[in-house]
Amino acid sequence: MDTKQYIESGILELYVYGLLSESENMEVAQLAKEHKEIETEIISIEKAIVNLSTSFSPFLSADNFEKIKAKLNLKYSNVIEMKPRNNWSQYVGWAAAVTLLVGIGYQYTQLSETQNQVATVEKEKTNLQDTLVGLQLRNKQTLTALTVVRDTKNTVINLGGQAVSPQSFAKIYWNKETEVVYVDAAGLPEPPEGMVYQIWSLKLAPQLTPTSIGLLSDFSSNTEKIFAVEKTGDAEAFGITLEPAGGSKSPTMEQLYTLGKV
Repeated sequence: MDTKQYIESGILELYVYGLLSESENMEVAQLAKEHKEIETEIISIEKAIVNLSTSFSPFLSADNFEKIKAKLNLKYSNVIEMKPRNNWSQYVGWAAAVTLLVGIGYQYTQLSETQNQVATVEKEKTNLQDTLVGLQLRNKQTLTALTVVRDTKNTVINLGGQAVSPQSFAKIYWNKETEVVYVDAAGLPEPPEGMVYQIWSLKLAPQLTPTSIGLLSDFSSNTEKIFAVEKTGDAEAFGITLEPAGGSKSPTMEQLYTLGKV
């Protein structure tokens, strides 16, 4: 076999470029094992490809290049030549991407603002509802107070301040027929935290007998300070003491704020 002629045929370049069929590749590989000069030429071509920049390798002769070109044209006669891609399309793509990102950012900002506005409206709605409930409660308390004060069937008992709080005062509105009792506690100071006012119906004879008829709970929230307590039918006096939260079984006389006889 004339290895020089085989090398100059251009088939080794096609082999390195990967343009041969599988059977041709196997044939070249086998010949490279059998002929050192063919193996050396393949290595030389591979090195030339590695060093290739903008022109063909100087290891390739003009005759070999023409042979390779002819074979390529024969094998890929239907290949459509591609024109170099204009960089303008890349700029357009980047511009579109930037525009998209800006649009997404704007939409996200708008969404966040909308969500904040919705949250603000919901908060205002809740505040209005709370205000409405508060007004309704206050209106109810006011109506109750007016009804109690204007009821001519009520006996009014004035309770005066005692030693622990001489400036305190209160009123009891007691309907003896229905036994309904209301307490006007506007003259009592705000109870300390953990303490509550307790109302006592008192029997004076034959000995002092106190009976609890209720607690003035939610003292701060009751703007009118008119409280309904339990009924009583045989009271001879009423007293108000300051007791621990939950009340006491018997009055703490050292914390007697107001007292008044019927």
